[in-house]
Amino acid sequence: MVKFFMMMCAVLIICGCAAKTSYINKDDDKGKAVLSLDYRDFDTAIDEIMTSLLESGILAKEDGGKFVVVTGEILNDTTQRIDTRQLMSSVEEQLLTSGQVDITSAIGSAADDMVDHARELRNSGEFKTETLAPKNAMIAPDLSFSGKIFERVVYYDKKSKQVEYYIQLIATDIKTGLRFWQTQVQILKRGSTKTPLW
Repeated sequence: MVKFFMMMCAVLIICGCAAKTSYINKDDDKGKAVLSLDYRDFDTAIDEIMTSLLESGILAKEDGGKFVVVTGEILNDTTQRIDTRQLMSSVEEQLLTSGQVDITSAIGSAADDMVDHARELRNSGEFKTETLAPKNAMIAPDLSFSGKIFERVVYYDKKSKQVEYYIQLIATDIKTGLRFWQTQVQILKRGSTKTPLW
């Protein structure tokens, strides 16, 4: 029995090692489309959303300065497991690269704990006072970005279904709480009712 178990393990290892692995060229990915959301969908949606935002002119302050932005959460209201923090990271990257805003790491979904920890050093006698972060130095955000992803499934017949994904990004004026800007991208797919969404 032990020999049989060892042989089965060896066969599984050999089969696993024999499986072909290849790199994906994101610029020329010929992999078939899937009903679930994949990296191509997210890349396309984020690019479309950010193009809409950055070309809208809404981020141009009247005084010529930059808005300070804090990022919140993108809520996942789908049947799939989605790392929404990764999506917001893509939004942050494009915002920073645009040069149109500054992003705070003092608060929000991507807050850096070291901002607070560095200020706790004020109570220590081990650090030179002039090297410590001064009080009243942090800058509060002007705008908050958050979002949501949700899906809707439509069944045409017993064999086919349509899955509609909606990805929203919302900017809110922190001082007033008023909606500053909003857009939504749709991703529509059709496939077999037998194909699971995961």
